[in-house]
Amino acid sequence: MTEAQNVFGETLQPCSTDPMTGFYRDGCCNTGSGDFGRHVVCAEMTEAFLNYTRAQGNDLSTPVPAYNFPGLKPGDHWCLCASRWQQAFDDGVAPRVDLAATHMSALKTVKLEDLKDHAI
Repeated sequence: MTEAQNVFGETLQPCSTDPMTGFYRDGCCNTGSGDFGRHVVCAEMTEAFLNYTRAQGNDLSTPVPAYNFPGLKPGDHWCLCASRWQQAFDDGVAPRVDLAATHMSALKTVKLEDLKDHAI
């Protein structure tokens, strides 16, 4: 298996282990064949984005103990679907991103320049 790469073609860095994030809950924005949403953008949550995504039908703020999901708060880092980040960008509420922890495959959906403009 090849090493996952970030948007710069370097080794993908961890996004968050507290809360534990990633499609595989390994702390990294890794992706694979089962990750249909492509959870590859490492984003820093904001109140505006959390309200926005809740209004879109994806409540990331409310804990879901059955899935060991603590609920997110502003300042938490989380692996977002590239399409949701792009949607939030288009609507003016995209959260900042950790480029070193954002998977290269995000570039299939999002422009590197837009990610750089929102870099932490």
